[in-house]
Amino acid sequence: MSVHETKPEITDLFVIGGGINGCGIARDAAGRGLSVKLAEMNDLASATSSASTKLFHGGLRYLEYFEVRLVREALIERETLLKAMPHISWPMRFVLPYHPDMRFESETPTSRLLSFVMPWMKGRRPAWLIRLGLFMYDNLGGREILPGTRSVDLSDGPEGAPLQQRFAKAFEYSDCWIEDSRLVVLNARDAEARGAKVMTRTEVLNAERSGDLWRVTTRDRDSGEEITHQARMLVNAGGPWVGDIIRQKIRSNSTEGVRLVRGSHIVTKKLYDHDKCYFFQGEDGRIIFAIPYENDFTLIGTTDQDHDDPSNPPVCTEAEQDYLCAFASRYFKQPVSRDDVVWTYSGVRPLYDDGASSATAATRDYTLTVDATGGAPLLNVFGGKITTYRKLAESALEKINKHLPTRQGDWTAGVPLPGGNFEVKNRDFLVEDLQRNYPFLTQKWALRLIKAYGTEAAQILNGAESAADLGQDFGATLTEREVRWLMDREFAVEAADVIWRRSKLGLRLNKDQVATLQDWMQAARA
Repeated sequence: MSVHETKPEITDLFVIGGGINGCGIARDAAGRGLSVKLAEMNDLASATSSASTKLFHGGLRYLEYFEVRLVREALIERETLLKAMPHISWPMRFVLPYHPDMRFESETPTSRLLSFVMPWMKGRRPAWLIRLGLFMYDNLGGREILPGTRSVDLSDGPEGAPLQQRFAKAFEYSDCWIEDSRLVVLNARDAEARGAKVMTRTEVLNAERSGDLWRVTTRDRDSGEEITHQARMLVNAGGPWVGDIIRQKIRSNSTEGVRLVRGSHIVTKKLYDHDKCYFFQGEDGRIIFAIPYENDFTLIGTTDQDHDDPSNPPVCTEAEQDYLCAFASRYFKQPVSRDDVVWTYSGVRPLYDDGASSATAATRDYTLTVDATGGAPLLNVFGGKITTYRKLAESALEKINKHLPTRQGDWTAGVPLPGGNFEVKNRDFLVEDLQRNYPFLTQKWALRLIKAYGTEAAQILNGAESAADLGQDFGATLTEREVRWLMDREFAVEAADVIWRRSKLGLRLNKDQVATLQDWMQAARA
């Protein structure tokens, strides 16, 4: 296979990895005037960034690890992000039932401190400590949109109806939902609109320094074509593969390591009727969430298990499913069983290896390191949370700026992503307007389109007077017009890109419908 070199073109920044960190950095850099290329070996958000618990949250439990800076940064970011993407993110209320049997995870600094000062507590989480944590959660980051904490009487109200009677009181606080994989795609779209070149299904074969430049060889996984690119700086945002890229693609002698932690989730049939989430604390010190999901389902997760090899696809094991079902069953009146599970998913978090004794205790903070000892600089990205991706990108650009100076400073705060140019409070008005202008839409159909595309939903429907005008119907309100938009604008290539990462319509389409969609997309690409 011949290798084509694009010698005349020297890119400022070459980013490896099309997850949220890679796309966030590419968008920020392109907006500052740097020339950027990004290579993702699969689909955008095909790994960790589509397998989160779907929350913009401060990380209440991280306070027990004294990660106050991380929590504060995440709390501030919640509303900054919410304002920039009110179509794919929205406020949610979380109900934290209390019971005296709740325990700390034994290795947390707070647990060790309390065991020393108050040994008679025997690892229990006292109610006053939860209230203190929630007070900090309310006030560390400031709030303009999200309401604060309140106490809830579970004996009287919808919040207590699905729970066992032993739970008499709870605390209720705010966090935000986020459509994680759509967040990645919209960052990639905005990066491209600002001049970046986004290459999906493009594998980086190797990268080597040549004086003050990087020579990066890529292979298109569809055509097999290999191209060598030149760049002034390389960003390794490979997520679970960040360590492999350092050792095998770049062949660096760096001693920095990544700890791979698998987080698994189950999706069950709808377990309760109200729209609030639950924050469940276990007797083993761990926590899980139960969250209303896609109108007709409940999302439960997550686990924390070490994962040895990123080349082994993460799956929610039978043991993890049993664990999550049993955990939830200690709270719900109606036990949750494997028979209730309609889908599972699992992702690998690439955490910085800080030597923590357990996967749960490993830091969720991000670490950015620059290696310029061999000539052209390399930035490695370890860890991070989806909530702090924008701040991570700003921190990355601060380091990049030392090698590739830009005139533009931080700019992304408050700048909407595509389709997000409206106020949080106006989402319902957009739904009503869409139905008014396109009367053939049902309320659920219009809501799905607004929650996916925001103000761009009208562009997808432009000129349609009936559902038939939208072309082939693939089922579950997915039409040819929408699929063409996803292929033309949002880098979708396969059916799985559409039904699991650009949407979650895979929960509603049957095998025959998915096969029809795949055949149609393949023909459309020919």
